[in-house]
Amino acid sequence: MKNIKILLNSQREYDNKENLPLNFHDVENFHNSMASYKKTPLHKLNSFASQFNLKNVYVKDESFRFGLNAFKGLGVSYALHKIMENTHDESYTFVSCTDGNHGKALAWQARELGHKSIIFMPKGSEIRRVEAIEEYGAKVIVTEMNYDDTVRYASDYSQKTNGYLVQDTSLPDYTEIPKDIMMGYSTMVREALEEMEEKPTHVFIQAGVGSLAGGAIWYLVNKYSDHLPLMGVIEADSVACIYESVKENKLVSIGDQPYTAMAGLNCGEANFSSFPLLKAKTNFFIRCRDEVTFLGMERSKNPIPGDCKFSSGESGAVSLGFIEEIMSNEKYMEERKILNLNSNSIILIFNTEGELRDD
Repeated sequence: MKNIKILLNSQREYDNKENLPLNFHDVENFHNSMASYKKTPLHKLNSFASQFNLKNVYVKDESFRFGLNAFKGLGVSYALHKIMENTHDESYTFVSCTDGNHGKALAWQARELGHKSIIFMPKGSEIRRVEAIEEYGAKVIVTEMNYDDTVRYASDYSQKTNGYLVQDTSLPDYTEIPKDIMMGYSTMVREALEEMEEKPTHVFIQAGVGSLAGGAIWYLVNKYSDHLPLMGVIEADSVACIYESVKENKLVSIGDQPYTAMAGLNCGEANFSSFPLLKAKTNFFIRCRDEVTFLGMERSKNPIPGDCKFSSGESGAVSLGFIEEIMSNEKYMEERKILNLNSNSIILIFNTEGELRDD
């Protein structure tokens, strides 16, 4: 059995019926105004690229972001900024569902701003992820439901208690804050492209509900227009709701209690605000078994001599593992051709989280 499956997709025009914003400069200005904002590193893996017959491989390393070990603070900080800009309340209680990093980012920013946060987590959440959120002063409640049902529960709770739901996936009559979160993520892509020495031929980005992928691809679409890099969206095999939704040409929900080591990608329903964009502009939808991300984690800790070592967690390492598996395993010769990966390829990937340690 192969650890990777690829769905080829034809790009088409995107008419933005979802009214995705275009305020990239506002996002940039806001993040630049934050005292804690710093650009995260971009690693150029020359030895890795050479060993696997690629021109260049760049890794944007979000393990350094805001001291949170993950990228999520970009979206949360901008979303809270917009909420407070538009409401002017004396005190706020922010509510959300998370599998880890989003909740930690919300708890961090709520505390920084002097407000409260209540975070719901799905059944099976690791205690170390619960504790990492509680360290920032949030009240954390682990439910007996899966991620998507817990999102709906958090939404109901926020309405009953007059809290402010801060969720990165859209719900009926709840789309503006998820769009703000998506826009916040665009900073990560902007930084990477500014730091690169050349335009990428390929960009691969992880997806849970697809808000990060949506924010990244929306920035690329507006920067490069009709001259886009080839773009791939990577999901955990057991919860590949975007892959299946594209394949079936309708939104598909992955129910029950699916498991993946990639906790940040363990989401069974696509964000309906970002899905039409992904369906229109993504070239490849990719599903990877956990073995692929374990390969990426190992490579980040034990780089090919000449490359830097960096911390990469289960959800952060899958793109690196995907490239190594595709380029080193002869089972994927046909997939390499489909992806057009060769000695001319300049690849940009994102280490969306560092490894979460128990200490």
